[in-house]
Amino acid sequence: MDNPVLAEVTRGNTVESRHRGAAIVVDADGAVVLSLGDVERPVFPRSAVKALQALPLLESGAADRYGLVPAEIALAVSSHSGEELHAETSLGMLKKAGRDASCLECGAHWPMGEAAARALAKAGREPSALNNNCSGKHAGFVCLSCGIDEDPAGYVKAGHKVQQAVRAALEEVTGAAHKVELSGTDGCSIPTYAVPLKALALGFARFGTGNGLGPKRAEAARRIREAVAANPFMVAGTGRFDTRFMEVFGARAFIKTGAEGVYCGTLPELGYGIALKCDDGAGRATEIAMAALVERFLSRQDGDEAAFAPFRETVMKNWNGIEVGRVRAAEALRPRA
Repeated sequence: MDNPVLAEVTRGNTVESRHRGAAIVVDADGAVVLSLGDVERPVFPRSAVKALQALPLLESGAADRYGLVPAEIALAVSSHSGEELHAETSLGMLKKAGRDASCLECGAHWPMGEAAARALAKAGREPSALNNNCSGKHAGFVCLSCGIDEDPAGYVKAGHKVQQAVRAALEEVTGAAHKVELSGTDGCSIPTYAVPLKALALGFARFGTGNGLGPKRAEAARRIREAVAANPFMVAGTGRFDTRFMEVFGARAFIKTGAEGVYCGTLPELGYGIALKCDDGAGRATEIAMAALVERFLSRQDGDEAAFAPFRETVMKNWNGIEVGRVRAAEALRPRA
């Protein structure tokens, strides 16, 4: 099927570009609240499922064994900007498990945050794996491995006990088989599995409510949500969409971006899970689409109208600082009156 337009890009008063995709909202029983486009087609969720991948870290007792604090738990589900606090916190997690940065198998890249990258270069330093946007997740994997008394070497491989635990958690929470024939390698070198958007939305409805989860897993999900709500900077970074959004809405909404136009989230007070993907992988479209879906369904409170305003559109400016257009949600996603 032809997926609907989720976001539009204007230049002046004219729509210049359109981003098509699919989106779905379900409750924790799997009942569909909203469905747009082909939500049954398997997609790679990429970093959008880091919160689900972190469940074994807490369920196993490893997080408590090493005394991980909420800021560190929040970093374990992050795609951070590589700022100094992010790198320091990743290293602190490793040290608690008696390890160091040499254990990280995510690879090194310059910080995603421009200011952080410039600061690193100005200091004459090269980026390390600690600056990798996934270093918090990988530090969590190392802690999990050590916490279950398993050698962390090779923890990115599908056959390692860490990835086996992660895959099992993903399957059980989403209700979807994570098949080898529909697997690939993520940017940070761990396995990633293609599953339908509908299953991802169900997984996040369960993550947001605990419904359909065992007591230990539900408690782990609650702790992760609370850690992120209290430490939104750790999940992304200065000026980043996820951080800004959760700074405003706190525990009312958990959202997490993934590469190639995927976004997942949950609205715990409504019991809803959300999953979407833009066909062309455009991040500029998915942010606006996710904000529109949250605004459409989140119960209104005093001040919500003003709170949502900064997230409804992205203003585009040219090199002279002149506004030339905007990115906005398409009609299909906009809140109903």
